Amino acid sequence: MPGIILELDRVTKRFGATIAADALSLTVQTGEFFTFLGPSGSGKSTLLRMVAGLEKPDGGTIRIDGQDVAAIAPWHRNLGMMFQNYAVFPHMNVRLNVGYGLKARRLTQREIKRRVDAMLDLVGLVSLGDKNVTLLSGGEQQRVALARALAPEPRMLLLDEPLSALDEKIRRAMQVELKHVHRRTGTTFLYVTHDQEEALTLSDRIAVINRGQCMQCDAPERLYKRPRKRFVAEFFRGCNVLEAVRAGGSADAVTYRLAGIDIDVPLGGIQTPGRHLAIRAENVHLGPFAQQQPCRLSATLLETTFRGTVLDYRLALADRQTLVATMTKHLEAALGSVVEVGFSPEAVIVLED
Repeated sequence: MPGIILELDRVTKRFGATIAADALSLTVQTGEFFTFLGPSGSGKSTLLRMVAGLEKPDGGTIRIDGQDVAAIAPWHRNLGMMFQNYAVFPHMNVRLNVGYGLKARRLTQREIKRRVDAMLDLVGLVSLGDKNVTLLSGGEQQRVALARALAPEPRMLLLDEPLSALDEKIRRAMQVELKHVHRRTGTTFLYVTHDQEEALTLSDRIAVINRGQCMQCDAPERLYKRPRKRFVAEFFRGCNVLEAVRAGGSADAVTYRLAGIDIDVPLGGIQTPGRHLAIRAENVHLGPFAQQQPCRLSATLLETTFRGTVLDYRLALADRQTLVATMTKHLEAALGSVVEVGFSPEAVIVLED
């Protein structure tokens, strides 16, 4: 089993009244692709900067390979960094950019050439080694930055929204490239993004950060399908969060009353069930597709949105809450008409208070 390479132990950081880290604790395993995901201002980039040594925590401890790094300067932590802007040196060609950090470490020319060649092969830039970086595309420049960060063989690679400046096509290609590089090198990647799809695509585990707190840390599929808190459920697009009234229950399930019907919802390990339920839009069925579902109610169709491979149907329930259903099949219903809504109780998620 891999060991723990990074441990944040009750780390706290404030900027005036803004809390960037609120006694936050978590661990990262050696070789993981670990992502901090959250909205702007949540504290995720500050966490990365504290790991790098570019910010000092107000409290708590950061350990890398079991060592408290509070007194260790950033340049002695053996960490690589990639930023949103490419930060390549415009007066150098690709090869010199990749080898810059190696030259600073006083390696032999033979070793520098060996590592640069290996990195150019890793990121698919062998044929462009002698080209000036200003003549490269944005995606190619970001590959240069990736190769340069990995060339010194860092203990961890820290990536602060490195793909956000790229257009969608190049960004998707770079996501595939990053997964490929991570798999081939085995280096621990610590990644920061506000993009839910990017986090789900790349990560082994994701920590959802909000106001300096870790709301949930889990595998991507678990976060997406079984969020524990309201914030996490609402953060991922396509998840309906509905207020319901508790009407009884047992040790394994809780009965909730929603829009006039009672639903027995499995607790799924939740210790403190709250008053909100979540159900993903793709688990909601409408019209004739709802008839085989155990839970059924009526709703008014408010809006239909075509999104390429699927259609989103927005509906109003009897208690005036809105619900979105995502289906691949077209529903023959006019706006303003009443349609049947169906779902399984197993698809309903109890959220914590």
